[in-house]
Amino acid sequence: MQDEIVEPAGSHEPTEHAKTPKKAAASGWAGSALEYYDFFIYAQAAALVFPTVFFNPDDPQVAVVASLATFGVGYVARPIGAFVLGHWGDTHGRKNVLVLCMLLMGVATFGVALLPTYEQVGILAPTLLVITRLIQGFAVGGEISGASAMIVEHAPFGRRGFYASFTLQGVQAGQILAAAVFLPLAAIMSEGAFLSWGWRIPFLLSAVVVYAGYIIRKKVDETPAFVEEAEHGTVPKAPIVQAVKESGPDMLRVVCMALMNAVPLAATVFGAAYATNEDEYGIGMSTAMYLWVSVVGNAVAVAIIPFIGNLSDKIGRRPCIIAGALGSTPLSFVYLYFISQNNVLMTFVFAVLMWGVVYQFYNAVFPSFYQELFPTRTRVTAFAVSQNLGTMITAFLPTLYAIIAPGGSNVPLIVGSITTGIGIIAALAAFSARETYRVHMNDLGNKDAPEVPREEYERIRASVS
Repeated sequence: MQDEIVEPAGSHEPTEHAKTPKKAAASGWAGSALEYYDFFIYAQAAALVFPTVFFNPDDPQVAVVASLATFGVGYVARPIGAFVLGHWGDTHGRKNVLVLCMLLMGVATFGVALLPTYEQVGILAPTLLVITRLIQGFAVGGEISGASAMIVEHAPFGRRGFYASFTLQGVQAGQILAAAVFLPLAAIMSEGAFLSWGWRIPFLLSAVVVYAGYIIRKKVDETPAFVEEAEHGTVPKAPIVQAVKESGPDMLRVVCMALMNAVPLAATVFGAAYATNEDEYGIGMSTAMYLWVSVVGNAVAVAIIPFIGNLSDKIGRRPCIIAGALGSTPLSFVYLYFISQNNVLMTFVFAVLMWGVVYQFYNAVFPSFYQELFPTRTRVTAFAVSQNLGTMITAFLPTLYAIIAPGGSNVPLIVGSITTGIGIIAALAAFSARETYRVHMNDLGNKDAPEVPREEYERIRASVS
């Protein structure tokens, strides 16, 4: 397929090297899908398996809290990974950092499959689990920022939102893979066999995943924007220092918007523990059924994400982000209520509506919006550090929920109130940011950057695919 675009001279876009948007989007999609498969099989296992495998099963509440805490530990390592890997991406290139992320993630995930259980080695089991999770978190800290930078910088002007959305479509596809691998195992194996050894199979498959991802990412070209920065000697020696100095307020805005990670955590991590842990919450939905909630919600998200990305190229990034924040978070009240009533049908309906549809107005757009707030020279670092600080703040929400909303309490009211408050904070942060969708690549990050007039912008959009 024809996939080379050379921007015209004087266009305020990189003009010295050809862009390859389709190749970049395909690489970003596949790499994110494979890497987030690794990351989210841990999330599924932390909610469904680890409480009885790696912790003392004699106290169900403590086991759930501790298992969800190990999930959160990965988010603590993400800002550290963002700092290191973001620095690497802004000084050595987007392609190099993405290959490194993939290799680190694969090694850590494969290691989980080899860990001994609590019954075998006692407290050493959760200790080793935490170490592997820290490595996972470190690796994923540079993933979305690097992948979306790769796509945005290859995308033609007027189509950045559409192309960048494929990063998150890949992430959602990775979550489908994660749940889909667990589904047949949970359905066909006895509970004893699944808890004994069956849960290890998805982690062992990460060896295949990391090899495929490595091959895919080695084939993509470095972005024209970064190559031109390097050729002209403007690559910073300390990107984080420059990013904070030049873009500190925008980094704070991204931290606040990234709190929207609370929605998938409420849906897939705490929601799974709440729905399936009969000892603590007295609900007892089947593991296989709840895995289908994850599959269906993500499948809907995969289908609509490119359309929302394209919509953001038409109406702007801010309206989509605000709609996603203010629309999805209040739905958590209803979603959790139907779990509490053990109503499988309505749980499905509101999981899909809250997370699979409305949340995607935020999820599909943030890869392009966050990238566009920062200049090329510090883009990966500024995005990675601020976005991962925001997700780290939300990381222990499932653990907090398990503590402050134990069995017997009004779980939907407690958890829904916190989630909705976070949505308001994210919407206010987006509202305070400047719009970016009609700003040329070389002007991004400049607070006084001119917007291309709408008529000219629409003409440019119509000329590219």
